[in-house]
Amino acid sequence: MNRFIVLVLLIVVFSCREDKTDKIATLQKTDQPEAVSLLGKALHPRKLSATTEADYKKKLEDTRLMYKANNKEETNIIWYGRRLAYLDRYIDAINVYTNGLEIHPNSWRILRHRGHRYITIRKFDRAIADLSRAASLAAGTEPEIEPDGIPNKQNQPLSTVQWNIYYHLGLAYYLQGDFENAKSAYLTCLELSDNPDILVASTDWLYMTYRRLGEINAAEALLPRISKDMEMIENDSYFNRIMMYKGLLSPDDLLLYDEAISDGSLVFATQGYGVGNWHFYNGDTTRAIEIFNKVLESDYWPAFGYIAAEAELARMED
Repeated sequence: MNRFIVLVLLIVVFSCREDKTDKIATLQKTDQPEAVSLLGKALHPRKLSATTEADYKKKLEDTRLMYKANNKEETNIIWYGRRLAYLDRYIDAINVYTNGLEIHPNSWRILRHRGHRYITIRKFDRAIADLSRAASLAAGTEPEIEPDGIPNKQNQPLSTVQWNIYYHLGLAYYLQGDFENAKSAYLTCLELSDNPDILVASTDWLYMTYRRLGEINAAEALLPRISKDMEMIENDSYFNRIMMYKGLLSPDDLLLYDEAISDGSLVFATQGYGVGNWHFYNGDTTRAIEIFNKVLESDYWPAFGYIAAEAELARMED
């Protein structure tokens, strides 16, 4: 009898685990927001094109089956969370990462991704905790190329996990208005930048951080490393912001974008924040506020530029 009871309990336990996996995968969209903006707006999953949504759902199902087959494998945990996040299911993604960290408590790779998604849902303190711990755990490790979930135009992954840890850590501090700690993270990020695209991304955010600290000479000293002849694979918007800092593009140039481009709202959120910020630290607060509000008219609320514009307006309200 005892053996029978044990067997039944084991079946129940494993059934519950399986149901938990399936529940995450099949959860339908509800009125419950994925996040609440820093200005109090409920943020819901965006409407994707039919083609993109079908593609993302197919890839999510593939990773769900891999996760279901082995939900202890670190790679399966990471990819399942990433695929959920591409469909704006950030809470589900964070839950997957949290479950994964119970199995791999010292996984700096999982912490890197959960920290990123805490930024997306505006939980900056939690993001900093995850990413700081990830940085500590990853210290001294060899650079590890991170595969892209949404490949760039050359299908060539450009960044390492280590670079991403410091990049997102710097961003979390920056969004909190803690520019000193953001500077420290971005300086490390700059040291880890070994190709033009990630050099441009690191330089851009560090430049803006220096300007917010009033360290104009340090900011300007970064610019000679970025030439107008650099070829970008994926960070064109950051490159355009730097060309504006160098005086090679005007602020108004960056506010124009082709609405036919599929990521047009992302381009505008990214470049628009840079322009608004440029006006802000150059003393034109009225124009900065106008542009920040324009950025928030788009639906691309997970974009870093959108979150940054939101953070600026929230601080101004405070």
